[in-house]
Amino acid sequence: MRIVEYDNDRVYSYGSGLPADLSRDGSVVTVGSYDGVHKGHRQIIARMVSIATARHLRSVLVTFEPHPRRVLKGAVSGPLGLLTTLEEKIDLLAREKIDLLFIIRFTPDFASRTSDDFIRNVLFRQLCAKSIIIGYDHAFGRERSGSVRTLESLGTELGFDVKVVDEVRIGNEHFSSTRIRALLEAGMIEEANEFLGSPYIISGTVVDGDKRGRDLGFPTVNIKLSDQDKLLPRSGVYFAQTEIKGTLFKAMMNIGVRPTVSSEGIKTVEANILGYSGDLYGSNLGFNLLKFIREERKFSSLEELKNQLEKDKKTVELYC
Repeated sequence: MRIVEYDNDRVYSYGSGLPADLSRDGSVVTVGSYDGVHKGHRQIIARMVSIATARHLRSVLVTFEPHPRRVLKGAVSGPLGLLTTLEEKIDLLAREKIDLLFIIRFTPDFASRTSDDFIRNVLFRQLCAKSIIIGYDHAFGRERSGSVRTLESLGTELGFDVKVVDEVRIGNEHFSSTRIRALLEAGMIEEANEFLGSPYIISGTVVDGDKRGRDLGFPTVNIKLSDQDKLLPRSGVYFAQTEIKGTLFKAMMNIGVRPTVSSEGIKTVEANILGYSGDLYGSNLGFNLLKFIREERKFSSLEELKNQLEKDKKTVELYC
């Protein structure tokens, strides 16, 4: 999957700043924030890739960074609750057989562009769209004024077709990122993963901590999130997995304020990686959350906390 960045009407190879010419080949395009890359998103992506393959065209997913809500809401009190950081989104999309990921730097100036301008100058002229695939409820452009009808009208003029992917449901439940966030905030990680189609990811850089876990016999890696708007699920202990140098390890992850050992009330992420010993400071690690074990609580002593951690470890060891 090739990745490029669009900023102020210029296109760059992602991460290098080198110019890229994308207008020579026809594309099948889909557009959206794609936060979470959940099952509904994947159905749209699969339809795009299938059509592109059949028509010998390039498949292009257009997304935005930062998330439009961060720009449109202005000063936001508290995190946005994103399901994926940009890096996590890229990793998930790389599994979907997309030819090109087109990342638009979302700024107030870009937000002010009309849907007509966006379709003509980005989707058609920059990406040479021959077909545009969107979800049933998709809207875009200034004040979300662009609709299926807008696309179809311009498609007739410019020579591209429009295909709409129907709503995806699990059972009788409406499928949305909002529903997934609610499940995560309730600690219903397995249900959230079912909607996502893959485990919920928490990733970041390993930073120095206060060594409390090591003193208790449970050394932990402390994770600094790469994006402050990333959604942390309900506080508690989770069964997780992480890959280090090609080897998969089980982990006992704690998300919360650590009330037994800290009075700061700051929500942190730390994990005891079972069977691993070594220095990971400065490393970027991603953890797949698989099961909620218990809620966070304050223990009366460090010895009581240690005893509970022993029980939590035995629980984690039982999971595949």
